[in-house]
Amino acid sequence: MEKQNLLYMNTTVLAFLGDSVYETYVRRHVIEKGQVNADLLHRAAVRFVRADAQAYALKSMMDELSEEEQGLVKRARNKKISTKPKNADPVIYKWATAFEALIGFLYLSQDHDRMEECVARAIELIEGRKGQGNVRKEGEGDSVEDDRTL
Repeated sequence: MEKQNLLYMNTTVLAFLGDSVYETYVRRHVIEKGQVNADLLHRAAVRFVRADAQAYALKSMMDELSEEEQGLVKRARNKKISTKPKNADPVIYKWATAFEALIGFLYLSQDHDRMEECVARAIELIEGRKGQGNVRKEGEGDSVEDDRTL
C-alpha cells in the first residue's frame, strides 16, 4: 500500500493489525528468553502487551518519532472510542491503541526496519520499567489523580 494512503487509513484498522504484529514480536521475544512452559510464556508476554505498558512505551518514545509518525499517533489517540475499555483507563487505552496503530502503519507501509526499531525500543522500555508510575505527561489535559495501576 502507498504510504500517503496509509496516513489517512482508519486508525482502528491500523491498530487491529498492529496489535497482532506487536504480539508476534513479543511472543518471539519471550520465547527467545528460554522459557518453554506455555502458561509462563503467556504471563511473560502479558507484561508487554498490556495497555498500560504500551502507553508507557509510546509516551517515552514520542520524541524519537518522526513528524509523520507523531501525526499518526495523535490522530489515533484522539479518535473517539465507541466501546468502554475492559481493563484500562480510557486515556491509557487510547495511547495503547495509538501505539498499535503506529505498528500497523509501519507494517503496511513495509517499513520493517523502522517497525522493528519501534518494537525493540518498546520492549526495551517496558523491560527497564521499574515502578508503576504515571504514563501521562503534565500539561496534556488528561491526567488522572492517581495512576498506581500503571
